[in-house]
Amino acid sequence: MAQHNILGKTGEDIACQFLQEKGYEILERNWTWRKLELDIIARKDNCLIIAEIRTRSTDAYGEPEYTVSDKKIRRIINAADVYIKKNMIDLNVRFDIISITGQDGNFKIKHIEDAFISPVW
Repeated sequence: MAQHNILGKTGEDIACQFLQEKGYEILERNWTWRKLELDIIARKDNCLIIAEIRTRSTDAYGEPEYTVSDKKIRRIINAADVYIKKNMIDLNVRFDIISITGQDGNFKIKHIEDAFISPVW
C-alpha cells in the first residue's frame, strides 16, 4: 500500500476514535455506492453526521480542510442523498470535515462541524 494510502487509513482510524470519544455512534466507514463514497457516517443525538476526513503529514501546503473542493462537496451531498434514501433515514443531516495533520503518532485534529450545507433541491 502506498504511503499516502496508509496515512489516509490512519487518519480515518484516528477520526473514528475521536468521534467515538465524543459520543458519536459510527454507522459506516468508507460507504460506497457506484462511484460515490462517504468516509464516515455517524449519529449523535437526532443527527446524521457525514464526515469527510482529510489527512496530511504536514500543513506546509495549507490546512487539509482546504482541499475539499466544490466538486467534492457536490459528490458528498449526492452520496449522502443516496445513503439517506436507501436507508430511509429521517434525521437532521450535518456535513463535517475532520482535518488531521501530522505523523508517527503526533497528530493535530480539527473537527469542523457544519463545514458546508446541502442546497435545497
